[in-house]
Amino acid sequence: MAFPLSFIITKSQMLSTSDHASVVSMNLFVALLCACIVIGHLLEENRWMNESITALLIGICTGVVIMLTTGGKSSHVLVFSEDLFFIYLLPPIIFNAGFQVKKKQFFRNFITITLFGAVGTLISCVIISLGATQIFKRMDLGSLDIGDYLAIGAIFSATDSVCTLQVLNQDETPLLYSLVFGEGVVNDATSVVLFNAIQSFDVTNIDPTIVLHLFGNFFYLFFTSTLLGVLAGLITAYIIRKLYFGKHSTDREVALMMLMAYLSYMLAELFYLSGILTVFFCGIVMSHYTWHNVTESSRITTKHAFATFSFVSEIFIFLYVGMDALDIEKWRLVSKSPGISVAVSSILLGLILVGRAAFVFPLSFLSNLAKKSPNEKISFKQQFTIWWAGLMRGAVSMALAYNQFTRAGYTQLRGNAIMITSTITVVLFSTVVFGLMTKPIIRWLLPPRQSSSTLSSDPSSPKLVTVPLLGSGRDSEVDLSGHDIPRPSSLRILLTAPTHTVHRCWRKFDDTFMRPVFGGRGFVPYVPCSPTERSVN
Repeated sequence: MAFPLSFIITKSQMLSTSDHASVVSMNLFVALLCACIVIGHLLEENRWMNESITALLIGICTGVVIMLTTGGKSSHVLVFSEDLFFIYLLPPIIFNAGFQVKKKQFFRNFITITLFGAVGTLISCVIISLGATQIFKRMDLGSLDIGDYLAIGAIFSATDSVCTLQVLNQDETPLLYSLVFGEGVVNDATSVVLFNAIQSFDVTNIDPTIVLHLFGNFFYLFFTSTLLGVLAGLITAYIIRKLYFGKHSTDREVALMMLMAYLSYMLAELFYLSGILTVFFCGIVMSHYTWHNVTESSRITTKHAFATFSFVSEIFIFLYVGMDALDIEKWRLVSKSPGISVAVSSILLGLILVGRAAFVFPLSFLSNLAKKSPNEKISFKQQFTIWWAGLMRGAVSMALAYNQFTRAGYTQLRGNAIMITSTITVVLFSTVVFGLMTKPIIRWLLPPRQSSSTLSSDPSSPKLVTVPLLGSGRDSEVDLSGHDIPRPSSLRILLTAPTHTVHRCWRKFDDTFMRPVFGGRGFVPYVPCSPTERSVN
């Protein structure tokens, strides 16, 4: 079958025009990313600003310019896609969080982190959902059902503690930094798991059976996702340890680590699990075993490569959120009733404040009851900082809101448009206003120490820090102050010092069974003529 020449030329011109528009859009976005990095560097020492707020404001300014040049037809050059966020942007952020995590601090406070990140998120979700159901039903918001109200609880339970983590000093306040960081990661995973669990059930007729199935599905996703991430990390460590990639090419080591990490995330999505939890624990296992099995050059490369991917993804997300905040289509649907949109945003902010306080202070009290040492207890100033750190909402809330209330980034329903614009308002207000106040508040509550003792660094992490991580066997015998930790000779010691007891048992199990098989610090194979780091101990 022959096509007319004019048709072929017209079709070719259409494709060329479309490709050219995509190239222009990508050029603009990459240039904006470069501008965010440069301006963020210039504002590094600023008392108020941080890179997240910088990217957000640049995105808003760019959206205004685009909207003016297009006559109000558009404010962004790319259409928001949940697939873009969850498949390409989120995995490197979460994996790097697990890869760079201070493992000893994380697992020492694991119970408290789990209380805040999992139990606290459930409490916050319930409070926000109940408040939204009782208040929004009395307002003219359009067709929102019980599933939408439950989804609102999961959407606005997802915190964004980036601003706070940029201010906290992990050397001066290791406990606080560990709690805020750990809670942020577990919180994101819990929110996404809750959101997926809500979507997978028919919640129009809620009964005790549905509630039990909902919680059962939540715990199933939580533990199976964690197990999949651990298995992916162990398999990678075993392959690299046995095959000695480094004696031929360090590029293969780096490529295998990156691809296996991404494969773990995609497998979790394939089996309808939580990719966030999977890739986070995959990062922890890789940093504990795999990272010590590769050559020295591969260690340096992976450390900086993962951090760079994570950094660019975060800037990309905040830049787009700023640009999408002025999307004229969504605001046109709510323009006839701007007061309702403002009221919904204000109510959501109030519910976030109440839901956050409802678990931070009570759970901190319970956590302090189980701790004997005053240094391990969470002071009221630290509790307030933890409460403040979780007030900001960011990219995860935006992505979940788009997933629930739009189709391919667009919506024609007034109720859905109100929820999207309200989510944008909450994200902008909490990130800019709360974010700008973060540095002054933390410096007022937790003034930097004039002289802080520097602790010995531990090379068991890909990121050398002054806080010991899961160190060698000698580290497990001595705590940070140099005092011996009593051996678990009785049940009483197990109950009074459970962290040290569990840590000691894990160290013995790890050194006896795990490291001889999967490698790790102190078990790095010697490869002749390879640049493998020799000074491991």
